[in-house]
Amino acid sequence: MQEQLSQIVHDFETARVRLHRLAAKTPVEKFSARNNPNGWSVAECVAHLNLTSRAYVSLLNDAFAKSPKLAVAPTHYKHDTIGWLIGKLVGPLPRIGTFKFGRMPTTPSFVPNGKEPREKLLADFEVLQDEQVALTKSAEGRALEKIHIVSPFNARMKYNAYSCLVLLPPHQHRHLEQAENVWE
Repeated sequence: MQEQLSQIVHDFETARVRLHRLAAKTPVEKFSARNNPNGWSVAECVAHLNLTSRAYVSLLNDAFAKSPKLAVAPTHYKHDTIGWLIGKLVGPLPRIGTFKFGRMPTTPSFVPNGKEPREKLLADFEVLQDEQVALTKSAEGRALEKIHIVSPFNARMKYNAYSCLVLLPPHQHRHLEQAENVWE
């Protein structure tokens, strides 16, 4: 597999491992409970990731269905400017000491309701992670820079499919870090 795509798959897999560790160390009674009324619970962080993954899996499936593989596979992919910028904004937050920069509210349709059972959230994450890994692998040989995705968070933003794939794992790691910090 192309090196850049392999890195994305690796990043999805490290997010999966991170969630397994988090689920193993978070007591069942604390998983869905908020430690701060203004913050999300661990369950809400995972539910948000599942909502996001569902949206992007659908968008990427549709985009790839309309974009056949090339006879000669690209050897290098590039971000577009909007995708690069969004990628910087959705990853783990930069910090100085305990102060984090860049917090922003999410779009209402991606705010979790916090009512799904723990086992369903974890099982859905697994299925969606498998789908995102499969999509990343199926991206090889496609003109990812020419396939454009409309952001499900803001319909005015478009970015190429490579930028889209690259930004998904850092977004997962951002919210997994948030979930890890709920009870620390």
